[in-house]
This record gives sequence, C-alpha cells and structure tokens, in this order.
Amino acid sequence: MAKLEMTIDAKFDELREYIHREIMQRSVTASLEEESRWEVNGVCCWVGVFERYSAFGKNRTSINVTLVGQDGNVRLIGAAAGGSSAMFFKINTIGEEAFLDTLREAMAAYADRWIK
Repeated sequence: MAKLEMTIDAKFDELREYIHREIMQRSVTASLEEESRWEVNGVCCWVGVFERYSAFGKNRTSINVTLVGQDGNVRLIGAAAGGSSAMFFKINTIGEEAFLDTLREAMAAYADRWIK
C-alpha cells in the first residue's frame, strides 16, 4: 500500500471538488466507486474511493482519499492499494504507486496555484 498525508489551507468543498476532477481527468480509466461526506460541529469529513485500470499489472487498483477539515485547515490522507498479482505477498506495487502519483501531482499543482 502506498500513502500520502498532508495538511493544507483550503476551502473544504473546493478541495474535494478539485481532487475529484483532477483524478478523473488525469486517468482515462478512473472512476469514482463510492463517496461519503459528513459534517458535525463545523468539522467536515469526506471519503472518496477511486479505481482505475493498471496496464502494468493488467488489473485494477484503487485509491481511498479522506479529507477532514475545519476552518480552512484540511488534512488529506490518500491510500492506494491493489494491483499486486501475488497471493501471499506483494510482487508489483507499481500500479498503486502510479495512481497515488496522480494525487501527488494534483496536490502539487493545487499548492502551486496559491503559492505564486
């Protein structure tokens, strides 16, 4: 499993929409499999599960993106899994790393928008 964690100053729903749009645009085979958004006492939480085809492993890989935020401060956790073809241990993690790179690149571009 590959993981990305970061905290960013952002409007919660703007960031959620941005991540959804970027993952879908950056990967032609990506799909949003399921999502859930919850808010209580000013704290927002969103979980989105994306899936895409991994040509290298000839299978599908997924990424779970979780956002938790309050007052413009958002914690992002992205965890990619799948794509391995072994039964008892992982042989191929290239597909999940590549899918996580999609999120990494999108977040780098998002940060660049505000830093300049």
